[in-house]
Amino acid sequence: MRRPVALRLQAALGTLALAAAAGVVLTMPETASAAPGGATGYATQNGGTTGGAGGETVRATTGTAIHEALCGRASSSTPIVIEVEGTINHGNTSKVSGDSCSTAADKIELKQVSNITIVGVGSGAVFDQLGIHIRESSNIIIQNVTVRNVKKSGSPTSNGGDAIGMESDVRNVWVDHSTLEASGGESEGYDGLFDMKDNTQYVTLSYSVLRNSGRGGLIGSSESDRSNGYVTFHHNLYENIDSRAPLLRGGIAHMYNNHYVSLNKSGINSRAGAKAKVDNNYFEDSKDVLGTFYTDEAGTWQVSGNIYDNVTWSERSGDNNPAGPNPQSTTTVSIPYSFTLDDASCVPSVVSATAGANKGLKVSDGSCTPQNPDPTDPTDPDPTDPTDPTDPTDPDPTDPPSGTNLSIGAGADGSSKASGTSYGNVRDGDLGTYWSPAGTTGSVSVKWSSAQTVGKINIREAAGSEGTIGSYRVLNHDTGAVLASGSGAGVISFSPVSLEKITFEITGASGTPRIAEFETYGG
Repeated sequence: MRRPVALRLQAALGTLALAAAAGVVLTMPETASAAPGGATGYATQNGGTTGGAGGETVRATTGTAIHEALCGRASSSTPIVIEVEGTINHGNTSKVSGDSCSTAADKIELKQVSNITIVGVGSGAVFDQLGIHIRESSNIIIQNVTVRNVKKSGSPTSNGGDAIGMESDVRNVWVDHSTLEASGGESEGYDGLFDMKDNTQYVTLSYSVLRNSGRGGLIGSSESDRSNGYVTFHHNLYENIDSRAPLLRGGIAHMYNNHYVSLNKSGINSRAGAKAKVDNNYFEDSKDVLGTFYTDEAGTWQVSGNIYDNVTWSERSGDNNPAGPNPQSTTTVSIPYSFTLDDASCVPSVVSATAGANKGLKVSDGSCTPQNPDPTDPTDPDPTDPTDPTDPTDPDPTDPPSGTNLSIGAGADGSSKASGTSYGNVRDGDLGTYWSPAGTTGSVSVKWSSAQTVGKINIREAAGSEGTIGSYRVLNHDTGAVLASGSGAGVISFSPVSLEKITFEITGASGTPRIAEFETYGG
């Protein structure tokens, strides 16, 4: 018999408390860029979901800075990409006022706004005991973030208590490669991890982890709130959830290639005329994973290709109507977008390798093998722009720049490196030594004690690894601004800028990159 959520987490909470006291974040993150590959599922409908593509990119390390970025736009619909690094909490999140925003203290408030991307970068973004709330807004992307321990009651409190909550005429939201977690159920003060209410439509939750909560999430706040729907859940891990995985009241939802582990009371709860299309999921060590529960207003489902591994089913009686022990379809659902299914048998391994924050944004193409994301970052410059370093009219990228290599004798650092390699190898002038990230993605930086003007870099791959680097971004580390983006190593030019630290960020690769030299030039 399973213990209550709060008891099962006692040891983990002790570890977390010690880490918090020491100021330690218990993750091993990889860097990420904004939304490579583009939205999937229902978020592609109704005009699509592009977030802040094409807008300014800013860096934020506090909740107040996130609000300042929203309020500093020309209008409430001006596109913006907000790259978040560090821990966002009650102590550093204040209300900011402006004509282009409507914010509040102690929560990240996206209210009456549109065209926004919030993406975790660098050492990771953790929203600690503080939720992200979307109200009367559209075209929002949230990617590569962790939201944990948001309460609706107790100390501290956060409006609504949801990790991510959407309410009141919300359209087109894509949440991707994120981790949403609590440390108990309603009796401990926690509410839902991913909630949609009051006319919220065209939402996708992909490659994310929802764990250790009494409530995974709902679509519709009551049996009469049936204006929500068109929601896709794919390649997510639901783990140690009591119920609502999700709860669906009215509307249509598509669940495919998710891994459900330890659903303790019930799982997908289709109610009040809802339709759930449930394809190629893997249900494991769980109870009543699909059906209509806690109401006599039934919903329906279409099932195909699912695996039920050690799943138990209760008896049907009154308002308890599980779909099992041999789930059969009770409706048909037409899906308007294209999608490719992984076989259910490999879902646990695929989801383990891809789902959650700080996993490198890997995805699946239906082959049961995680892939690096398609390098179609919506923040990339216009491919027809003659200043784009990938423009075919640019000089041969193998042509070495003239002038002094400013990297010689400078400093270097970066994200986690592979064993036996060194950051310093990229600025020692020796093509026989190199730096590699710990995985296929990562970043390396060159830095100086005083500002240098840089307008061109040359990335030289080590012998035998030529062509490994796929998509990249070049960042002004001082400000977080994107100086250039594209694919492949070689010479990369951009408008000269004065800075003390420049970063080459690899966001996609065909193997483990090996950078022999990161040369920098004045332009």
